[in-house]
Amino acid sequence: MSQTMSARKGEIHSDDSGSAAVPPHLKIAKSSDDSDRKNANRRVKDVEICVPIVYGTIAFYLGRKASESQSHKWTVYVRGASNEDLGVVIKRVVFQLHPSFNNPTRVVDSPPFELSECGWGEFEIAITLFFHGDVCDKQLDLYHHLKLYPEEESGPQTTKKPVVMESYNEIVFPDPSEGFLARAENHPAVIVPRLPAGLNLPSPVLEIMNEKEQGDTKEHPLSQWFMNFSEADELLKLAAARQQVQAHIVKLRRQFSLMDGLPQLSKPASGYECT
Repeated sequence: MSQTMSARKGEIHSDDSGSAAVPPHLKIAKSSDDSDRKNANRRVKDVEICVPIVYGTIAFYLGRKASESQSHKWTVYVRGASNEDLGVVIKRVVFQLHPSFNNPTRVVDSPPFELSECGWGEFEIAITLFFHGDVCDKQLDLYHHLKLYPEEESGPQTTKKPVVMESYNEIVFPDPSEGFLARAENHPAVIVPRLPAGLNLPSPVLEIMNEKEQGDTKEHPLSQWFMNFSEADELLKLAAARQQVQAHIVKLRRQFSLMDGLPQLSKPASGYECT
């Protein structure tokens, strides 16, 4: 059955860093029972599943000793917005590099979905996401500009600080299959709304993967440079800003109360202000 999906996007680039244990990665196994398979493929109407993702590049300048054609080492990737394992949703990612690279079509069949290369030039990378069969039968095409050189206001390039450029997307899957919903209901990479009362989801047959096989990027060697798109962190920032505003309001009220206690100067009869 064909399924539609939509994405909400925002792009941010930075020359500085942004910060980032979840349950073991869960891999659904094929069921041997036809009735279970049929139930798993039924669609849940009026429900939307949201999967926040981040895709981008991190580029390191290799210094003056590097050859002119290999001046930078860079990594392109697709990750969870808070570094969760996306393998519960994404089956495969294809990165289309510049034709000058050997084997420019790179296929990554398991998380983490990334690849690293060296070069000197900037270009657009086509990123195609393929989903598991019970998630969506359509691919999602994304495009990302590989950025190697910092903006002028950021100062000269250095080997100590990479150039980071990331985009944030929320992929929305309407009317998900019961199998996908059951597998992803408690997964940290997936946002699942309150489900309809009385909905009985099939029990997915789950295989808990070895910790070393997890696809999350929380312990990724580049995670210190990942930008932070966590909703929880944004809520904390909003709460902190609200506290600052409230403290400022209290301060202003105290100042006004002090002013109210001072004798007021009467205005002159003419229409000009006293100086």
